[in-house]
Amino acid sequence: MILRDMQANPLQWKASPGLGVGLETTSSPPLLSFSQLPLGNLSGGTSVNSLKTRGLFLVKAMEGSRTASLNGHAGNADKNASLLSSVGNSTNIQWHECSLNKNDRQKLLKQKGCVIWITGLSGSGKSTVACALGGSLYRRGKLSYVLDGDNVRHGLNRDLSFKAEDRAENIRRIGEVAKLFADAGVICIASLISPYRRDRDACRAMLPAGDFIEVFMDVPLQVCEARDSKGLYKLARAGNIKGFTGIDDPYEPPLNCEIVLTHEGGVCASPCEMAEEVISYLEDKGFLEA
Repeated sequence: MILRDMQANPLQWKASPGLGVGLETTSSPPLLSFSQLPLGNLSGGTSVNSLKTRGLFLVKAMEGSRTASLNGHAGNADKNASLLSSVGNSTNIQWHECSLNKNDRQKLLKQKGCVIWITGLSGSGKSTVACALGGSLYRRGKLSYVLDGDNVRHGLNRDLSFKAEDRAENIRRIGEVAKLFADAGVICIASLISPYRRDRDACRAMLPAGDFIEVFMDVPLQVCEARDSKGLYKLARAGNIKGFTGIDDPYEPPLNCEIVLTHEGGVCASPCEMAEEVISYLEDKGFLEA
């Protein structure tokens, strides 16, 4: 039985060891999809759909020894096997490179992707400064996106608590998302308490050197507690919230952050003024041009 691909290259049925049936090209690699194959019976009453379901189709494209199955998994060729990797609990995966890269996207946006990581106590003004910074960038024609800690917990991280291990996973996930934004050429502004240095440093390590900009909101605990816009400090002091950062759980200030926004002598700069300080850093480092 003969099947033909989009380029009318003949495809000859041939048994594949261990699979029972398969396809083998006789010329250049074909472009095949199940929608292009006949829906009738192939041989012995076996339909295309049943073969697809059972994972029995194998296309052997004559690119050296390259073999790949139609269900998207790599085949048994040594060349492909050497490209497979395991990451965490994910096995037999392979990184796929695209011709369009980060530099291309940055040229399109006329800016450089990076992550601005704003950390500090609850009530220090992280979210307010993040939004002010996003607005300032927008007015300059620059694309940014704010990943707010509370907002992310409404969706992606809704399954996580505030236990130490869940907090670490919360930061890791946000770090991975922020990395994708930066790779897209976007200026990503992550605003979250992120109390532990090791977690923030792990996010820094995800990015190329210089692309992670740590901003420390250096506002004293008593000032944050006096603000208490969410009423969380009051609940924590009453024992209704356990493991609250600054009360019964530690906050580890950055040791070598890029920017420190301070509250000095009882006077705190406005969110817009703080945002401009970050903007100045971005301009000096060339992030606002391609």
